[in-house]
Amino acid sequence: MSTTTTGPRSRMPNPIPFVPEMAPLAVDQRIAAQHGDDLTSDELTGVASLLLLAGHETTANMLGLGTLALLWHPDQLAALREDPGLIEPAVEELLRRLSIVQSLPPRTTTTDVEVGGHHIPAGPLVICSIPAANRDPALIDDPETFDITRGTAGHIAFGHGAHHCLGAPLARMELRIALPAPLRRFPRLALADQVEFREFSLVYGVRTVRVTW
Repeated sequence: MSTTTTGPRSRMPNPIPFVPEMAPLAVDQRIAAQHGDDLTSDELTGVASLLLLAGHETTANMLGLGTLALLWHPDQLAALREDPGLIEPAVEELLRRLSIVQSLPPRTTTTDVEVGGHHIPAGPLVICSIPAANRDPALIDDPETFDITRGTAGHIAFGHGAHHCLGAPLARMELRIALPAPLRRFPRLALADQVEFREFSLVYGVRTVRVTW
């Protein structure tokens, strides 16, 4: 698939075949066709990078980690196999427990505030830990227990308020569809070896998971 760009932004290659390796450039071209010179090349590159990171990296790593969490907890895996209707609360519990985005962007306090008994004056940068918030006993009883039946409403895996992730409904839909698929296809799916986790990455995830089926 290709599009044609005219006008001042026609400096970009045209036409562009849509292949994964060129996805950011294809996004750049399509947005440029709609917005012309309203966005600079740097801004378009930022949009494409955000789409790739937020729309692919997060969900892809969540699928790997979610499958791993279920393999590590055979009782929960068995419950999901027995009752596929548990996939919705299971996804919410996995989002809470795994929290693949570890922290929110730094915020600046605009006034003195007290959080959890700690005084924070106006002015400093504050970084919020999503895993810590999602394992707060004030949010859920026994937060270290993995229980796919409880659903865990109120977690902040997708952020909160004005900063809530715009792609949350899509991510939930993808997880509800994709997570059960290998469980149906490979009824004897099991871990075969040690797991390698990604290191020094913005998005928490696994590098290698070896399985048998």
